[in-house]
Amino acid sequence: MLKLFRTDSEHRDYEKLTDLLNEDLAGRYKVEPSLFAKINEKRLSWAVVLYHGEVAIGCGAIRPFEENSVEIKRVYIHPDHRGSGAAYQLLAELENWAKEMSYSRIVLETGTGQPEAIKFYKKHGYTSIPNYCEGTSASRCFEKMLKHDQKQCVAG
Repeated sequence: MLKLFRTDSEHRDYEKLTDLLNEDLAGRYKVEPSLFAKINEKRLSWAVVLYHGEVAIGCGAIRPFEENSVEIKRVYIHPDHRGSGAAYQLLAELENWAKEMSYSRIVLETGTGQPEAIKFYKKHGYTSIPNYCEGTSASRCFEKMLKHDQKQCVAG
């Protein structure tokens, strides 16, 4: 059974998962994990940890980006749980949290070394936008407009 837990980036399970993410990215891009660890230096107030039973298997976060926009950061699903639908549950939770806070747009940056991530985001309604990250031609940026549920009044 999968459970989602809202927290921040200082949660111990979030930190363990982002360490695994750093190792994964370092292998994909042939760099030192410390390069990606620098990304974790900034505290993220809105993080989610995904559990399978009592085991933390995934994480992600959002942070303010521009007016009415948030950015998805540090998404990771343990390899043993990829392809299970866990990533979609995590993504949906991040999107729902952004909508709850009245954000209307969500953006993200991934890279050419993560083709499965690019495919995943496109499958879930993200469209390509010009890169907003500096310094790497491997970056690929995406956005999605968030649809807010409209409550309908029924005359009685």
